[in-house]
Amino acid sequence: MTTISPSALREQLREYLRNSWRILLKELTAFGAVGIVALAIDIGIFTALQDGGALKAKALSTVVSTTFAYFGNRHLSFSHRARTGLGRETSFFFGINLITLIFSELVIALFVYPLHYDHGSTMVALVNLGTIGIGTIFRFWTYKRFVFLHPDRVHQPHVNLDEELAE
Repeated sequence: MTTISPSALREQLREYLRNSWRILLKELTAFGAVGIVALAIDIGIFTALQDGGALKAKALSTVVSTTFAYFGNRHLSFSHRARTGLGRETSFFFGINLITLIFSELVIALFVYPLHYDHGSTMVALVNLGTIGIGTIFRFWTYKRFVFLHPDRVHQPHVNLDEELAE
């Protein structure tokens, strides 16, 4: 049995943290850049169409911005991660975005119907922005965990979801 000295252990930990933060910073920066363009697409389409129906406008703006975001995230934000197949990645990616779309639609519908805000109102536009913000945090975490996998996770025959969520 080999023992590792405390100084060697500290150095290994320092190196691990240094590399981990570099990768996380790269992912966050690229995710943010892709996200800003996707946000502009989403808000632009939503704003142009919301007078005709906020829920329809949200659905269309999300589909277009999500399609852009997939390619941007695959080829920029998470380009260093393993490729696990186009079908798997796109189904998970668009499934996650469907969850965030449903959340956005429900919140917007709450403001439009029971609270009686006009489809084209500033309040509905602000609610749209808020749901995008909440969805962005959810998407970053789920993309890293379930869509664009770390190369070490690709070859594991079975990943325990409890372990996955604990990391």
